[in-house]
Amino acid sequence: MNKFNLFKYLFFCLLFSLCLNSQVSNNKPLNVIWISCEDMGPILSAYGNSTIKTPNIDRLANQGVKYTNAYSTVGVCAPSRFSIITGMYPARLGAHNMRTGDHNNFKWPEDVKIREDKGVLDKLGNNVPDYEVVTPDYVKPFTEYLRAEGFYCVNDNKCDYQFNAPFTAWDDVYGGGSYKNAPTGTPFFYVKNFYTTHESRIWRRKNKPMTVSPVDVPIPDYYPDLPVVREGIARKYSNIEAFDKEVGELLNQFEVDGVLDNSIIFFWSDHGGNLLRQKRAVGNSGLHVPLIVRYPDGFRAGQTDNRMVSLMDLGPTVMSLMGIKPPTYMDGKAFAGKFEDNNRTYIFGSADRFDESTDMQRSVLDGRYVYIKNFMPHLPLIYRNKYREQIPMNKQLIELNTKGVLEGDAAYIFMQNKPIEELYDLSSDPYEVNNLADNPNFIDKLLELRNQLSQWQIDINDRGFTPESELIKEFWPNMVQPTTSNVIMKRQGGKAILTCKTKGSSIAFQTGDAIESDYWQLYTTPINLKNNEKIRARAIRIGYKASNILTN
Repeated sequence: MNKFNLFKYLFFCLLFSLCLNSQVSNNKPLNVIWISCEDMGPILSAYGNSTIKTPNIDRLANQGVKYTNAYSTVGVCAPSRFSIITGMYPARLGAHNMRTGDHNNFKWPEDVKIREDKGVLDKLGNNVPDYEVVTPDYVKPFTEYLRAEGFYCVNDNKCDYQFNAPFTAWDDVYGGGSYKNAPTGTPFFYVKNFYTTHESRIWRRKNKPMTVSPVDVPIPDYYPDLPVVREGIARKYSNIEAFDKEVGELLNQFEVDGVLDNSIIFFWSDHGGNLLRQKRAVGNSGLHVPLIVRYPDGFRAGQTDNRMVSLMDLGPTVMSLMGIKPPTYMDGKAFAGKFEDNNRTYIFGSADRFDESTDMQRSVLDGRYVYIKNFMPHLPLIYRNKYREQIPMNKQLIELNTKGVLEGDAAYIFMQNKPIEELYDLSSDPYEVNNLADNPNFIDKLLELRNQLSQWQIDINDRGFTPESELIKEFWPNMVQPTTSNVIMKRQGGKAILTCKTKGSSIAFQTGDAIESDYWQLYTTPINLKNNEKIRARAIRIGYKASNILTN
């Protein structure tokens, strides 16, 4: 960044800070809105794809900042969303396998069911039952820090965190919740998740009208140009255009409700594309995502930011923009706001078990080059996966490969044995089909990225080397899920003081009319109570069973 651009950036930061302070002084709290989608790389018209028409997302990009080097930590939902809610690398905390149980949406603790045998085996061939990742006691959902500072937090309605979402993480997470329910004068954090672009919608929306013609779609080099391939890509593109209309309806609602002028809007996808060699991939096609941040008052409108950003930076960035200092334990770093601390040079990714199929790959990306290390090179790159083979093009490509009729780049992704190392130059090879790992002209880049990856794995103590069955025993000793201790409630001087002996637990409570409702407040300080007023409380630690509900 040259001196002029640096001065301009600092000037805009100062201007934004003044606008924020002005809003606060005028009793207009600044809110944060997330518009999240599924399984979509940066293939929108805002990112230069002329085949797709996404005018509503373009509007966000024109009014906000478009990030060109944003990436997920894993190319699939649950581990990626674990990194978003915790701000931590999944491979650091043993949350890297997809997925640990039926935790897609919020469940009350009493409704969680554990399957003992679901037909999944780990690297050693041992049974993998349902379980919840138990994080270190200092790790909290980042939304708890927002709630502790008075934010009303609504999730409508995707969790998928590798553990059942704690009832302390959100004010409303039951589906259909709205920012409109925030108490008057209370800032809100609102997440709206759309499923329209999800992998499953390739077959579930097969009878919906196509808005993109199969004739017009570009074909990645790793696919043959076949009618079934064009049909699959056209369905994917049509779903994206349908999603864009949903975004437009949401933005219109924000305008009607008067929240656009005092809300920061983030738009992002949870990982890369939804087709073969995209979803679950550890390279650019699986990790590269769109990210747009729209500020009120035109701050940084229309700008492009090329910094390296990880999705696990989202939580710390929201905290930073709201003036809350992110915890130092987080791997995620704020890329905006008062506590901006993003100086990433590299992005690191992981791929391990996906449903019934097990592998282990690690990657590092620097914005141009992609380095992948395969720790199980004897396995094919495209493994069998029942879920994704419901997509007609995926199933047919696998059948064509079995018959040995695929050639050239279209056969590349069906390698039966993977090289130990892969290196791709995205500037000349955007589809990652020309492996440069053995090319002497790229030895310096190979050594650089190899060393960076090795050091990262050491730094995080990469849990991918531990069989999943052993990880579960660490989380749940003797295969018994630990239980959070009951809340200890004391009344003193008109106040209720709540504590819990389980280290790392969070406490929720209800008083007054909220008792026996779905709404639980997060306990942070002693609670003022009226004479003879009842209080209910329970505690939860990530990965633990919840405590009993006690009433005093």
